[in-house]
Amino acid sequence: MAVQTDSATTSTTSGSSGPDLGPAAALSCRECGERFPLGPIFACEVCFGPLEIAYDHPAGDAQALREQIESGPNSIWRYAPLLPVPADVSDKPSTNPGFTKLVRAERLGQELGVTGELHIKDDSGNPTHSFKDRVVAIAVEAARSFGFTTLSCSSTGNLAGAVGAAAARAGLRSCVFIPHDLEQGKVVMAAVYGGELVGIEGTYDDVNRFCSELIGDPAGEGWGFVNVNLRPYYAEGSKTLAYEICEQLGWRLPDQLVVPIASGSQLSKIDKGLQELINLGLVEDRPYRIFGAQAEGCSPVSRAFKEGHDVVRPVKPDTIAKSLAIGNPADGPYVLDIARRTGGAVEDVDDERIVEAIKLLARTEGIFAETAGGVTVGVTRKLIEDGRLDPSLTTVVLNTGDGLKTLDAVASTTGPTAVIKPNLESFHAAGLA
Repeated sequence: MAVQTDSATTSTTSGSSGPDLGPAAALSCRECGERFPLGPIFACEVCFGPLEIAYDHPAGDAQALREQIESGPNSIWRYAPLLPVPADVSDKPSTNPGFTKLVRAERLGQELGVTGELHIKDDSGNPTHSFKDRVVAIAVEAARSFGFTTLSCSSTGNLAGAVGAAAARAGLRSCVFIPHDLEQGKVVMAAVYGGELVGIEGTYDDVNRFCSELIGDPAGEGWGFVNVNLRPYYAEGSKTLAYEICEQLGWRLPDQLVVPIASGSQLSKIDKGLQELINLGLVEDRPYRIFGAQAEGCSPVSRAFKEGHDVVRPVKPDTIAKSLAIGNPADGPYVLDIARRTGGAVEDVDDERIVEAIKLLARTEGIFAETAGGVTVGVTRKLIEDGRLDPSLTTVVLNTGDGLKTLDAVASTTGPTAVIKPNLESFHAAGLA
């Protein structure tokens, strides 16, 4: 007997005789439920809906599974029994991301009027300093299984660096594509690993569209695009955030989560991860609320939520939060469903409040977040002020990247407190004593 953790209803060939991807059983359409054998495909052949991984997790003792996880490595590979990866994955060359800090943010909570537990899940501690290392690590294992020799992606910056690092570690070629006007720090970090970095004149949506075309061209043969033809596997990496948060809370669900929205995949997979933990008996089943956070200059999901729509109308991004600047988010409709189903919301903040939130988090907790982290903290503050987020409950806010990647966002408002001469008279004159 097995515990099914997806809603697919159509039988198919399992992954048992195909690639070695652990408990992954098939690809399942999120729209019609049709199932397909594991492979480098991302769209349903029946209705063209997006595909995701379906599992056959073995039924068993939840406590034994908890102990197995807790005895594993301090990385996402401790959750290998729940991921589409081979059992020996931790023995292979990898950047070994994950198991980042869950920081109890008491001083930030005081500033925001929080009386319950407030935590920051700080994913800036990953190898390339963003959560993208998680999703790429899973995609690399799929690329190996399918025999790809080149790792690629379309990226707003963080993913490009994660792909470059993971490919270098795995001994694969990398060629990644980015909008030509990204922050310089992200460009350098993507290029330093020695792979090919190509700037595209246009927005991220233009870059992503080009990559989809390249997959169908002979030049793209042997290429694994982590967020296109490997997307079903890649997206599963975001579930590890849910796993870690619950384990770090003592195997309990948080009451509320605030998650940034770019494509929306991270939020939807965090919800999937929480549901899997419930289904497997690893956490107690009780209500939780998920809130999505966007920048006002790229807030198509927030707008759809506020207007009561079920579809998301694309927008042209114009925000300092470039890692979230996806004007046509693929998982937007799923985010709307999750926010409404859990009693959460989707909200946005303008660039000024993003900068204020970055500095607030740094001043209170010593965490320098990139602009996406400013978005989640800023939205958390707004939700509390509006009475939509309960300050008495256990709340987890995600910071998905390091502020050193987005220095331009705060550079004009930060700097030396004073410039003095190297003597005590100048020091006292500056009022620093």
